[in-house]
Amino acid sequence: MVSLSSPETYATTELVAKKSAAYNPYAIADIAEEVGPAVVFIETTYKPKTQGRTNPFSGSPFGDFFGDFFPFQQPQQPGQGVGSGFIISPDGFTITNYHVVEGADEIKVTIRGKDKFKAELKWADANLDLAILKIVDGKDLPVARMGNSDQTRVGEWVVAIGNPYQLDHTVTTGVLSAKGREIKIPDSQGRARTYPNLMQTDAAINPGNSGGPLLNLNGEVIGINTAVNAQAQGIGFAIPINTIKDIVNQLLDTGKVSRPYLGIYYQGLDDQLAQYLDLPDSKGVIIRSVEKDSAADKAGLKVGDVVREINRQKINETDDLQKIMGKLKVGDEANFLIIRDGKLQTVKVKIGERPQITN
Repeated sequence: MVSLSSPETYATTELVAKKSAAYNPYAIADIAEEVGPAVVFIETTYKPKTQGRTNPFSGSPFGDFFGDFFPFQQPQQPGQGVGSGFIISPDGFTITNYHVVEGADEIKVTIRGKDKFKAELKWADANLDLAILKIVDGKDLPVARMGNSDQTRVGEWVVAIGNPYQLDHTVTTGVLSAKGREIKIPDSQGRARTYPNLMQTDAAINPGNSGGPLLNLNGEVIGINTAVNAQAQGIGFAIPINTIKDIVNQLLDTGKVSRPYLGIYYQGLDDQLAQYLDLPDSKGVIIRSVEKDSAADKAGLKVGDVVREINRQKINETDDLQKIMGKLKVGDEANFLIIRDGKLQTVKVKIGERPQITN
């Protein structure tokens, strides 16, 4: 047992004192000051999709009269949306979430809380919920540095900067609670979209934070804030920054992005589902839907197929499929080992190119 007067106690006290002296109480403030100017407020407007005939007598004395007898569609007001993003190049390339700008007819970006610019959608992927904008006439703009999300550790401190509830440049802190989380989020069509590799944090992330950066204590972006778990308090999620690094490099180097594409929606298996499907185990992913005329459709992959291997590489979970697909190129041929109707078979797929999303 160590007494209060023992050498061990003094050594421990001295170590704590040294750590306290090295601690910077303004570390978070320094990060906010450095990165804050590169975090932008995004506003979108879009025209409503009106169906049916509009009342030609609207605004006249006959408008209400005819409206009572004929099923005219009332004109809708333009929709609006808000979110966050961060600049990654001095000429204005900016990362955000796809759902922030989805369907937008006009995108405006506010820098430093005062300078407002028009922006154009240059690349988007609904499956990843990521988009890259280009600020029109951008020049010598502040830039956020990208870190390495693969090197992050559960328990390390993180900082989120964004515009929750349109409260400009709000800074929140917490820890990286977990990595590799798989959650399902309804998309704009009401379908459950699976995100297989999210970072979980207890840093406060609220509506309006979407698209903003999640930072480490070096002031580097390690994630893109994307969702809040509505069923729990203090749980937010971010897309690892490494997910989009190669895409950013392609866009900056060549002006375009070419990515391999299968055209399937899929999910992982659990013991209950594996038992229901009479599978030998829960390894693999099951195809939930196949997009028409996609590479998967042309190759003959079907809903209900369980993918076990691609080019003899094991598919144990959803993350495995993503990693293998990330190494393939457009035009490559890949052999898919699947289970269909209880039997193993091989399907050869020629990898397609992901279609570009434009608003």
